[in-house]
Amino acid sequence: MTSLLWLTAEEAAKNRGKVLYLYRQLLRSVNSPKLQLSYASRLAKKAEIKTIFLFGSEEVSKHNVADLIRTGEYALSQLKQGKIPNNTTQY
Repeated sequence: MTSLLWLTAEEAAKNRGKVLYLYRQLLRSVNSPKLQLSYASRLAKKAEIKTIFLFGSEEVSKHNVADLIRTGEYALSQLKQGKIPNNTTQY
């Protein structure tokens, strides 16, 4: 059974691998020497990432989950370039 708005268990299972990949890569990217962060700043960023994923895990809307994945991919691309992503969306 598919739903137009709410995430089904099958759809959540499909996203699981991508979400775990993003989570691990984001945590690893914070340790990049390209980022000029102190040890305390790195720990704070990791805690921020963990909190975002913790609250995101409770999301059941298809559109919100897709937005969270796109945001994670954007943040990962910024971190790989040595930039700290900001938390404002630019359109």
